[in-house]
Amino acid sequence: MENINLPVSQGQAAEARGRTGSLTRVCLLTLGGEVYAVDLRHVREVFEVDVITPVPGMPPALVGVTNVRGSVIPVMDLRRMLNLPTAGSATQYAVIIRHGNHQVGVLVEQVPEIRTVQTEQFLPTPSGDAREGKPFLTAVLRLDDRMGGVVEVPTLLACMETGS
Repeated sequence: MENINLPVSQGQAAEARGRTGSLTRVCLLTLGGEVYAVDLRHVREVFEVDVITPVPGMPPALVGVTNVRGSVIPVMDLRRMLNLPTAGSATQYAVIIRHGNHQVGVLVEQVPEIRTVQTEQFLPTPSGDAREGKPFLTAVLRLDDRMGGVVEVPTLLACMETGS
């Protein structure tokens, strides 16, 4: 497995791990052609996926486990929780996200982009059925020419564990 360095200079490393005033650092994930943002404070690393071993009895979003430098990491296909197409999608990379003692590798289609965004770019989620069954999508992020969902990591990990 090849580790991919996130495009953040060492001088920005401390600042890149969270919020600074009205700015927030996010990791932009591409899933099913859609963009989703994760607070950079929850991102541990990006790695190239080698082998995923299926494990019976796991929640539906978990596709198995993989070995990252001697640590067994559960691997999640977030597209399943988002009802996005998975057929024909090349997932060569995974992003390890963490909260507290919990961590999981999230399959992504390309190396994620790191961005600094202003808090004004975060919009409330639309009302209605758009968020039905997806309580981990807590906001919409307005980017240059597109919109993306904001993934709340603690809620995502809780939903993954309960299978909801």
